[in-house]
Amino acid sequence: MTLVEKPLRVIMLGLRGFPGVQGGVEAHAEHLCPLLVELGCDIEVIVRSPYQPVRTDSLWRGIQFRSIWAPRSKGLETIIHTLLGVLYAAVKRPDILHIQAIGPAIMAPLARLLGLHVVVTHHGPDYERQKWGVIAKFVLRLGESFGMRYSNARIVISDVIRKIVHEKYGLASELIPNGVNSSDMPNTAAILNTFDLEPERYVLLVSRLVPEKRHHDLIQAFLQSSLEGWKLVLVGASDHPDEYTQSVLDAAGQASNVVCTGFQTGLALKELYANAGFFVLPSSHEGLPIALLEALSFGLPVIASDIPANLEVNCDGISYYPLGDVRSLTILLRKQAQNRLTRDQREYLRQFVLEKYKWDTVAQKTYNVYLVVNGRH
Repeated sequence: MTLVEKPLRVIMLGLRGFPGVQGGVEAHAEHLCPLLVELGCDIEVIVRSPYQPVRTDSLWRGIQFRSIWAPRSKGLETIIHTLLGVLYAAVKRPDILHIQAIGPAIMAPLARLLGLHVVVTHHGPDYERQKWGVIAKFVLRLGESFGMRYSNARIVISDVIRKIVHEKYGLASELIPNGVNSSDMPNTAAILNTFDLEPERYVLLVSRLVPEKRHHDLIQAFLQSSLEGWKLVLVGASDHPDEYTQSVLDAAGQASNVVCTGFQTGLALKELYANAGFFVLPSSHEGLPIALLEALSFGLPVIASDIPANLEVNCDGISYYPLGDVRSLTILLRKQAQNRLTRDQREYLRQFVLEKYKWDTVAQKTYNVYLVVNGRH
């Protein structure tokens, strides 16, 4: 009789929810978890009730959701939900508790104290985000320290973050970047009619409406570039609308050629990517930007700020400019609008990103980390 090894029981914690919930960590988990199921994991994802209500406690592509209450508060949401999630995991006793991001990782010592095997993925130094105050930044730095020091294994999504972990804590980590899927070009473009857009005649940014994405730099540069017949399309919303959110909406509302679509997902988002002229990412903070990788997967040329996380992608199809330099961004917008890519050039961008960043590879490497932590490797 042949003994069949039991599936690895994994609980994932530290995200709002998915599918169709805005955020880089959420997109990461949405792509990763179904592939882990295919590799032989029994995945349960703890999600936050304000974003994913109790009725979603059901299977989605083999994944079990567990919706746990969280306050809809920018300062308290993460820490309270993670505490409750760790206590839930302590009762369920999974083989692996996988905590996503350094904010939730502040509960790593408690999880270890409760006898859990903990893996933490570091998605970026969130304490550098402009939206956080002094106390929040202190808590995030503490979360990074606790998550790196007390986890059984550390995953980082970029070499920039790997160096941070090594230099600050003297610890090794497993570099497993974000990925992309092969994107079939949609044969529809209904969303363009909704927002009165012409194919390949708009500049695209997909991101949350938060200060570190620097929407105002892009809006100012776009208006200064005076691209006749072009529009600027800002896709995204804010989980906690504030003065910055309103300032972006106000700035866009004052220009007839700047369009805010709100949060988009599924086919509508694919249509926006597939029909854009090019993509811009002016942000001051990133881990490894999934939106940038997705833009390349649709064959879009990219203009990006020269922060380390963006530079790490290192593709010929990306034009970099000094962070915050609106004049340089304006010049690049004009240049890119005049230089349409050929079909072969777009296919090169698609193949570059699909060969270097594959979700299948991300899942396999993550699964290997689980095996080591659980003593099966």
